[in-house]
Amino acid sequence: MSAQDFVDGLAALGYEVREPQVGVAEFDYAIEVGRCQGQTVCLAFAVPQDFPLSCPSGPNISPRLVPLHPAQDVGHPIGGVHEAPQFGDEWQYWSRPFPDWAASERTVRAYMAHIRRLFATL
Repeated sequence: MSAQDFVDGLAALGYEVREPQVGVAEFDYAIEVGRCQGQTVCLAFAVPQDFPLSCPSGPNISPRLVPLHPAQDVGHPIGGVHEAPQFGDEWQYWSRPFPDWAASERTVRAYMAHIRRLFATL
């Protein structure tokens, strides 16, 4: 399997990945739940080449939705929010590992359910 499998899985769920780059999937995401419901953001994931053995790291998000707070001294939604300069000035990276990925279905659908939960608890 590969990062391309993740991109293909996103397409199967109806997401349009912009100009796929090796190891990066970037697409528009309409937030369905939580305090940002109704907003559309751009998500980008660094996808490991061994997907689905390993899952993507936390989401990169534009525009920024929460204040930067790189320290892990508190949990979601405040802690572990970093700048993401590799994507641009308006991006932030949320350090939000998928808990128990190894025990999950290890699918794009399962990973996107994790992302949805992050927005639900924002």
